[in-house]
Amino acid sequence: MRRRDFIALIAGIAALPLAAHAQQAVPSIVQSASTDISKCAQNSGGFPQRLDGPQWNGWGADLSNSRFQPAGMAGLTRDQVPLLRLKWAFGFLGRPAAVAQPTIVGGLVFVGGGDREVYALDAKSGCTRWAFKTEAVVRTAISFAPLSGTDQFAVFFGDLRANAYAVNALTGALVWRTKVEDHPAALITGAPTLYSGILYVPVSSMEEVTGSPSAYQCCTFRGSVVALDIATGKQIWKGYTIPEAPRPTKRNAMGTQLYGPSGAAVWSAPTIDVQRQALYVATGDNYSDPSSETSDAILAFELATGRMLWHWQATAKDSFITSCFSADRTNCPESDGPDHDFGQSPILVSLRSGQRVLVVGQKSGVVHALDPDQEGKILWQTRVGKGGPLGGIMWGSAADQDHVYVANSDLWFDGYKTLNPNAGGGLFALDLATGKISMQVPPVSCGSRSRCSPALSAAVTAIPGVVFSGGVSGYLRAYATDDARLLWEVGHGTRLSHREWRFGPWGCHGRTRPNDRRWYALCEFRLRSMGRSARQRPVGLRSQESLISGELVSAMA
Repeated sequence: MRRRDFIALIAGIAALPLAAHAQQAVPSIVQSASTDISKCAQNSGGFPQRLDGPQWNGWGADLSNSRFQPAGMAGLTRDQVPLLRLKWAFGFLGRPAAVAQPTIVGGLVFVGGGDREVYALDAKSGCTRWAFKTEAVVRTAISFAPLSGTDQFAVFFGDLRANAYAVNALTGALVWRTKVEDHPAALITGAPTLYSGILYVPVSSMEEVTGSPSAYQCCTFRGSVVALDIATGKQIWKGYTIPEAPRPTKRNAMGTQLYGPSGAAVWSAPTIDVQRQALYVATGDNYSDPSSETSDAILAFELATGRMLWHWQATAKDSFITSCFSADRTNCPESDGPDHDFGQSPILVSLRSGQRVLVVGQKSGVVHALDPDQEGKILWQTRVGKGGPLGGIMWGSAADQDHVYVANSDLWFDGYKTLNPNAGGGLFALDLATGKISMQVPPVSCGSRSRCSPALSAAVTAIPGVVFSGGVSGYLRAYATDDARLLWEVGHGTRLSHREWRFGPWGCHGRTRPNDRRWYALCEFRLRSMGRSARQRPVGLRSQESLISGELVSAMA
């Protein structure tokens, strides 16, 4: 792999209706179709590239969930970003969404396809090494690690039926599968985090939606983190986000028994603090009354035992289910909160001064900085958005040693399913020491486009001097972190041979004429050679079951 080659790997994360946390993928240009190479030719079975080379492993790329690639790992400079061009494509034929962020290690791309399968693809060509069938859709990022006590490597992930998996990274064979939560509405949406032979699995749920009908006994789910042995999948401990189990509270107007407290789901990947031997998670709202002190909060758990060490709550009395927005509000809690979940992972940063900061954005539109060494003491709070059920700040921020980079959603609808083209958006850099805004990109207008919003719901990714941000408008853009200058963009409606590519809700997809059958894809990019003209060099579309990819040293979501 040449060091100057780069693929920006973009995957959509499917939105759950209750939180409308939408992340998108992006289109670009390919000129002609080539023969079907969706399955790799017979290979030696090893990794195509070195395991210690450039990679993106898991959700945040490191234990701190920084979503920042240092220069050596990125292999891409700010001056090279404008040269990025599409290399190859792999589409998930007939699927309504691309639902997971890819992981890239050892020259392989590991990704869930939204089709109850997880794929291992060759990062150079896009061909398929293996495909593994799962019990439910996988929307988590995938973590890669050696299996304890063996010479094998595995990938770890969770599905939307609360199953955690370990799968052999080279063969796709199942190593183990463990169901981490028996509640029927339980999900795994945040990526499991690996540390020191243990897999820490966050647990969320759909009960915020399923608890809405008046005949439903709302609600009995509570979020958790489950620690599993990576060699066997056996549970080591389970820590609940609400220590108190749900109990009968009252009956609703229809006579249905209600329960509480409930909710406080963990939507995002846990963050590991090696220094304090602690784990941090951010939680969502409660589903029913009474509300708890650990919803819409940052929680610290002891790594060894799962004991809750401390908690800090951002929004109190936020009990909410989706029926609070409907005509039948029978099960809507009396507190009827604003639905200000935390959808993203806390980022742990050590500043140049030695101060450590735990920074996280919330759907309220506020960025919070806490002191992890003083049980979550507030250091600063800065508002960048109006906030609401659709954000505010959604899936993920990124941080280097000096700044945190935050995308604002504030997605809004005018009437039924009509996006407001003038509401939302904005990208910000905040000084980690003070919380002051040091760089700001204003919302980019949709112009006359219909079904468009400037909202930025997707997680951002940073490399030295550059922050990448994808939006509901269908564009992925790269900005200079010092002066907010636009460096590169790729977006909506680009033609590629007999297909038209669009960056629609929850995916980069093509429309194959004449039958208009849609298929969604990962989109990856390579550097155009330095001396070439601005004219796009033709690249081949590998197959209808093939990903858009290239020769990669860094990835983003």
